[in-house]
Amino acid sequence: MTYPPAGDAPCDEAKAPDDQHAAYTGNLKRVGAEDAQTVVFELCEPDVAFLAKIAAPAFGINDTEWLQNHVGANGGAPQTISTDVNGTGPYRLENWTPGTEISLARNDAYWASAADPERLIVRWDDDPRERVAEVQAGTVDGVDEVDPGGVTRVTDDVSLNLLPRAGLGTVYLGFDTTGSAFESEQVRQAIALGLDRRRIVETLLSAGSEVASHYTPCAVPHGCAGDSWYDYDPTLAKETLSAAGHPDGFDTILHYPATGGPSLPDPTAVAEEIRTELLDNLGIRVSLVAEPDETYLADLDAGAIDEMHLLGREGAYPDVSASLDPRFGANASAEFGRPLSDVTKALSAGSATADDEKREAAYARANAGIRTHVPMIPIGHVGSSTAFRADVDGAVTSPLRLEPFSRMTPGDRRQLVWLTTHEPTGLYCPDETDTVANLVCAQVVEGLYAYEAAGTQPVPSLARECSPNKGLTIWTCALRRGVTFHDGSRLDADDVVLSFAAQWDAEHPLHVGRAGDFPTFDAWFGGFLNSPRRAP
Repeated sequence: MTYPPAGDAPCDEAKAPDDQHAAYTGNLKRVGAEDAQTVVFELCEPDVAFLAKIAAPAFGINDTEWLQNHVGANGGAPQTISTDVNGTGPYRLENWTPGTEISLARNDAYWASAADPERLIVRWDDDPRERVAEVQAGTVDGVDEVDPGGVTRVTDDVSLNLLPRAGLGTVYLGFDTTGSAFESEQVRQAIALGLDRRRIVETLLSAGSEVASHYTPCAVPHGCAGDSWYDYDPTLAKETLSAAGHPDGFDTILHYPATGGPSLPDPTAVAEEIRTELLDNLGIRVSLVAEPDETYLADLDAGAIDEMHLLGREGAYPDVSASLDPRFGANASAEFGRPLSDVTKALSAGSATADDEKREAAYARANAGIRTHVPMIPIGHVGSSTAFRADVDGAVTSPLRLEPFSRMTPGDRRQLVWLTTHEPTGLYCPDETDTVANLVCAQVVEGLYAYEAAGTQPVPSLARECSPNKGLTIWTCALRRGVTFHDGSRLDADDVVLSFAAQWDAEHPLHVGRAGDFPTFDAWFGGFLNSPRRAP
């Protein structure tokens, strides 16, 4: 099977082909089965992050016959694949009792090491106090999203272990480098030295958060290449600001979002702390301006926010290019004003090779340039916390919230019970963005690649290897032999092609899900084939 069957996708399509369709903006050119065990992906443009993308639960592989029987036009009724899943993972779906729990049973025919717990039970409760109470009572083995009050209860309980989860979002203080005092690199360096980032993280961000050593979290491969950020030194900060011509400080504005989000839960408190520190340490007098959420990001990217701004952002996928390129790359937004040519050059080099050593060196140069020029100050990475019973061996957290429960041993119990925050929206994860849905999908359905157990590094899964050509425009994936789906069907290359084609082509008869949006594919691969034209 090859897709599209009639020829390559129109990579160079500059305008819409007709009144019914939008111009093709995607980066996928062709997907084909070279033989039963080999799949070739051809891209319009190089993509060094291809493996980091296809490792996500949204790109799990489904059996061809199962897809055809569980997805399709059915009068608008819900797609059965959203609740009836057939994967290749260490667990198979046993039962979903709406409003109560999902039960997963061990897949005894699993191609890799069998799951330790015979069953994985996923339950939910939106009350953080109740979640902690249940793990304290021993009715569950682990809980997600421990709140600040729960952190104290867990750490004081010898029968429990608190496990922080690294955050992938970054809280930062940004500058408009095109005007006012912030045109001066020395002024920006002074503020970098005079901001007590540790105090902000430890007093205002959630448990599990950490002080940022670089803009990109260290959990992302190559994110922390090169020297760490400046240490807090208010004396040197004051001297540096004086040398820049501002011995008595100056007046300025700090813009911040009116409401919080996952990457910046309490922007007002952080903005107020920054104002206090800059006045006390540098004599800089800051006026705070809360910006409306609906326009803030667009205004920042357009370069319409002057002076200083506070924000929290997260890369779309766990590759360093997803963090740095949108902010500092060749096609970066105007958020920080003037482009930084040395940083841009280093980022281009990092995106041009899949060689880890060369990428590490390139991103070390990029991070060094950001540290020198200080277009922004990375403050912290907002994390979270989980709690497990102390006898759960192998308990780890995943920065991507994809905990590998099959590798954990719940004491002498035959099942592991996990209590999370809410019921998943559905289990056909190509059409979901819900974190709990992705967590369950990751136990049941597998992709060509997966993320390492407690990190973000893409590692082979259903593929033994996916290798790029020199130009990073062709990725050839060799499948594992002998892998079977939970219903006994055998994995082959056509399953891979159809799983991608059903997402890619907006007119494919299987381009249907719970909502039919397929948002991850759309965002990460640049758009759909045969996308309908949007009304003006």
